[in-house]
Amino acid sequence: MMICHCMSITDKDIRRAMDWMRASDPDTIITPGKVYRALGKKADCGGCLPHFVDTMQKTDSLAVPKELRGLRRAQMHGDNDEGRREGHRVPEQSATE
Repeated sequence: MMICHCMSITDKDIRRAMDWMRASDPDTIITPGKVYRALGKKADCGGCLPHFVDTMQKTDSLAVPKELRGLRRAQMHGDNDEGRREGHRVPEQSATE
């Protein structure tokens, strides 16, 4: 099925590019931009992006690498200080000074 008419990209092209990326680097995070680059094309009008992403989500090779799964959950429930020291911000000056 044709996904992007501007660049003549089909759902099979997207799946093949994603499978190729996963085979060449199992730990890569696959994004629409990377798929376009793998196909040697660029997004033009962007009207296809919802269908493009939908096709990507239905492809098995989109899976997040095992080492990266759960990171967001850990950040949401863990410390949110990003490893910064206690006084990492410039002190706020009061309006009365």
